[in-house]
Amino acid sequence: MNVICVDDEELVLMRTVSLVKKTGKFDNVESFTDALEALESLDDYDADLALLDIDMPGMRGLDLASNMKKKRPGIKVIFLTGYSEYAVDAYAMHATGYLLKPISYDRLLAEIEFALGEGGTEVQLRTSKSSGGPLRVRVETFGFFNILVDGKPLVFKRSKAKELIACLVDRQGQFISRKDLFYILWEDDDYDRAKQKYFDTIIRSLKDTLEEYGVSDIFEMEKGLMRIVPEKIDCDLYRFLAKDEDTIESFRGEYMNTYSWASETEGYLTMR
Repeated sequence: MNVICVDDEELVLMRTVSLVKKTGKFDNVESFTDALEALESLDDYDADLALLDIDMPGMRGLDLASNMKKKRPGIKVIFLTGYSEYAVDAYAMHATGYLLKPISYDRLLAEIEFALGEGGTEVQLRTSKSSGGPLRVRVETFGFFNILVDGKPLVFKRSKAKELIACLVDRQGQFISRKDLFYILWEDDDYDRAKQKYFDTIIRSLKDTLEEYGVSDIFEMEKGLMRIVPEKIDCDLYRFLAKDEDTIESFRGEYMNTYSWASETEGYLTMR
């Protein structure tokens, strides 16, 4: 497998390359400080994954990614940037991942594994044998998104609270910042003080609902980062990624139909 890294800041680029090589997942790692040179390299270099800075002179990372996909339609793109306000544009052009600098090895590794379709392989299939009993929470993502607790639907008081946890399920246990989540859920809205307070209300509603049903342990939040705890739920998406044959057979090409941001994962599942 081959990867290409592009960043106009040489020291940042060197660190990114070092972290990518540390994963041991790639045969070749090419790096460029010039976006146009990186694009031209794809005439001879078949990259599986591109890690791109967004704010670069000459050609922005978003434009570079779009042009890369024209040359190599199957290439996956992860953006590494210091600007969370680009999240909406990044996901609109079907980026596979989006990380804010400075990036850590663990978070980069998680994004790479997700991009390469490995994100769900570490999620164990939960059975009475492996977990001491069936898990209380079952999450359905094929078709429409639903959460069931002890076989009964979990009812959310706010639809955005449901969408918030759906997004976290889609990210398979990765921590996501409040700001990035806001731009995914509200797209082109401004993350101003009023919206931040409203988002606080949504998060509080989600936590209250989970506590009401006695399943607050499936959600974690620390220092403005949030995630779902994969080990606490039985999820069809995770079973699919873990290559459970019955779950793969049950997939009919529809994934979280209500949410536009879910189209990237739906496309990936359809191609599997």
